[in-house]
This record gives sequence, C-alpha cells and structure tokens, in this order.
Amino acid sequence: MYVDGDVGTQMVAWRHHLHQFPETGFNEHKTAGFIAKALELMGLEVHRGIGGTGLVASLAVGDGQGSIGLRADMDALAMTETAEGRPHISRNTGCMHGCGHDGHMAMLLGAARLLTQSRDFNGTVRFIFQPAEEHGRGAGAMIKDGLFERFPVDEIYGAHNIPGMPVGHIATRTGGIMASEDNFVIRIHGRGGHAARPQMAIDPLVVAAQIILALQTIVARSVDPSDSAVVSCTEIHSDGIRNAIPTYVEIKGDTRSYSPQVQALLECRMREICNGIALAYGATCEVAYTHEFVPTVNWPQCTPIAVRAAQNVVGAENVEENVAPMMISEDFGAFLKVVPGAFVFIGNGSANGPGGVPLHNAKYDFNDAILPIGARYFAELVRQRLPLEP
Repeated sequence: MYVDGDVGTQMVAWRHHLHQFPETGFNEHKTAGFIAKALELMGLEVHRGIGGTGLVASLAVGDGQGSIGLRADMDALAMTETAEGRPHISRNTGCMHGCGHDGHMAMLLGAARLLTQSRDFNGTVRFIFQPAEEHGRGAGAMIKDGLFERFPVDEIYGAHNIPGMPVGHIATRTGGIMASEDNFVIRIHGRGGHAARPQMAIDPLVVAAQIILALQTIVARSVDPSDSAVVSCTEIHSDGIRNAIPTYVEIKGDTRSYSPQVQALLECRMREICNGIALAYGATCEVAYTHEFVPTVNWPQCTPIAVRAAQNVVGAENVEENVAPMMISEDFGAFLKVVPGAFVFIGNGSANGPGGVPLHNAKYDFNDAILPIGARYFAELVRQRLPLEP
C-alpha cells in the first residue's frame, strides 16, 4: 500500500503539532481532542474517555466478522526539551515527547487515513489511542474500563521506534521482547548529628552506600546466568546538610526481568540485603517494592503475521524476526495478557545520523522519515488479517 504525498505531508503536520503540545499521562486532554478531531474528519465515530483520556475509533468494511486492534500511546515525558533551533520544539515547559509517542500517534492516524481511503479489507479495525504508557498505568485503565468488552478484537498489534536501528528496518521476536519493570524505594533511618562528631550518630549515608553496592550482587550471584535481570539505583535523597550527618536517606530505582520467578527473587533478595545491612550498622530500613509493567510477550501465532506484514512493507532483507529482547518496558504487555497480539520495533535511524538520539534524551526527536513505514505496516496488518477474500 503506497503512501501518497498528501498523506505523508499530513502525517508530518500531525506529528509536529503533537510534538509542540505534549501532555503527561492521564493529562492528554488536548492531545486526545486533536486525535479525535482528525479521526472524525475521516468519517470515523470516536469514543472518548476510555480509561481516562483514551479513545477508540472503529472502521468496519464489508460483512467480515473478524476484528483487529492497532494501538498507539499518547503521553509525553515530564522533562525539558533542549534542542535549540527545532521549529516544532515543545511549547509546554517541562514536558516533551522524548519517547516518540507523537510519531506513534501520527503513524496510526496515517494508517487510519490509508484504510478509510482504500477500504481494501473485510472486517473491523479498532484504532486504539492509549494514555499513560510511560508509567505503566494506561493500558490497565483502558482494560478496566471495558475496552475489550466494548470494542472486542481478535488480535492487537503495536510498534515503537528505536534509535540506533536503521531507517527501513523492522524487528520482532516470538515470546518475551521487552521486560517487566518493578520500582523500589528504600528508606533508611539512622541518627543524625554533627559532622564533626560521627561517633554520636548512626550515619544512614554509609548504610545507603553499602546497600547500593550490595544490590549489584543480586544479579551477579543470585540470578541464574541464563535469566535476564537488571537492578538499577537511580536516585538518592537525604535530609542532611553540609555539616550535619542526616537522619534519613531514601534510595529509588527499578528492576527489570522477564519471569514472575525472577521478579520474586529480586524483591526477596533486595529486602534481605537492605534489612541485613541496616541491622549491622544499627539503622532501620523499609523497602517499598511495586510492580509497574508486566513483560511484553508476543504470541507465537501472531509474530509470524507481524513479520509477514513487515516484509511486505520494507522487504524480507530488512526484517529481523528473532531480535534480541530488550530490557526496556512497555505498557503494551498488559494488552497481550488479555488478547493475542505482537509488538515490533521500527528503526528510527542509526546512532550517528538523523533519528539516532536516544529515547528519553532532552534532544531526542522522532524521525519523520519513518512515518510512512509505520502507517503502511499497520495498514498491511489489517489487509493480512482481514482479507477481502478468505
């Protein structure tokens, strides 16, 4: 399916507008309104407010009973964009599309435009625009709000841009393609005091330092080497000042893994290590451990469909069907716990070229050159799964 100049130009315009007006999870009110208007101009009926700010538009053609879901995420990151001279730079201070969800929305809108024009399938397509992906809440909110009861689908498909992967490449795999994410907060309570008289204090910073180093032994010495896992401490805060030993230290971070067994092991060992070290120094410790994202696990019957659609769009030589799993996390995994489907990566550009700036970087930008690829891929999935002739 060819993307003509009008559709291509429209996708860029959509994408640049969405990039300029980013909104964080469950706050995507203007974003959802913009998307809904674009879909309504295509003649689609839009259902809003699903799972908060999510929306769904359906396109039924012919008498086919099959249905397929295509999903894009809508939320942005709470960070400041620092790309000087970018005409479409974010106008919302402290918020930017640093993960490319603006491009994902534009690709799905492009697919809707292609399919409403061609109508070369037999069945129903659900265009699903999901809020709050970044913190792993939006998919669950839509499911809880009756997404699949109100808008049933036989299968669901999604995609994410990947900087560092060349433009024109699509990659996927059967089984686990992205990891779970669990968040933790470790709160250490010591006894503060004068920095010149440490013998009078119980220094929680020393305890925190020991804990941060010891947590790195979980993967190295407790996790089976054949299993994948990551433990990362990413923040540390205290109530101390330059000349005062603090009373309280807080460590934040996350863990990544692919199985419930490894998730449970990481949590158990973390609690044992933290409590043991705190006890050894005379401090106390609390560990809050929460499960944010489930792993994204592609269904074996759906992955070949995604591969075939990708091959039809970019050529077999540009499709990797057994890509190494990544330790990043994606809310799409919650959908795959409920209905069959598959997720793919679409190359955003090589590391030193356009589109190569990493995700979640303040200078990141979605590569407009891949908009037609994503739109054609989504449309091709529909043609594959809802053919005019059985």
